[in-house]
Amino acid sequence: MAPVKVFGPAMSTNVARVLVCLEEVGAEYEVVDIDFKAMEHKSPEHLVRNPFGQIPAFQDGDLLLFESRAIAKYVLRKYKTNGVDLLREGDLKEAAMVDVWTEVDAHTYNPAISPIVYECLINPLMRGLPTNQTVVDESLEKLKKVLEVYEARLSRHEYLAGDFVSFADLNHFPYTFYFMATPHAALFDSYPHVKAWWERLMARPAVKKLAAQMVPKKP
Repeated sequence: MAPVKVFGPAMSTNVARVLVCLEEVGAEYEVVDIDFKAMEHKSPEHLVRNPFGQIPAFQDGDLLLFESRAIAKYVLRKYKTNGVDLLREGDLKEAAMVDVWTEVDAHTYNPAISPIVYECLINPLMRGLPTNQTVVDESLEKLKKVLEVYEARLSRHEYLAGDFVSFADLNHFPYTFYFMATPHAALFDSYPHVKAWWERLMARPAVKKLAAQMVPKKP
């Protein structure tokens, strides 16, 4: 059977979300780079894979998918085993908690942390733009409020959905990894349970492997 294909660079946060799930389940896959400078993501060939001209795109035989969370869920369902069940769909309550914290990541955590990553890393390193400190400061205040909730949750459970690692936790990996390369990484020191949770995630072999492919240069 041919390996599945993921279109887009591993350094992309959305691509990394898919790749870390593929690594967790031990699936064979191929990463196909997309040249943004050459506008390859807007090419007719890529628009067949992702009609919005974005990454990632995913191919498994004749199946084409886009949207990283949908792709990741497909991967976790297809390759689910007794030892690897990151969606917990066999238990209604556990699956619901995975869904809850996946939504929190998408709609609360990411909107707070991603502007900091963009302003401190992506804009200065990749776009040659200066850091907008006002955006950083405002986002840090938002992130602190989010981390207070996470600290309370993680003081009662080892992971976000419960005492088991899940897709909800893995969703947090890409942006948090890059946040830790900004000058504001020490913020996590103020939230010991959050920091311990992050260290547990970073100790996972799949996460370690992806992290090695994503290391950014500090500004």
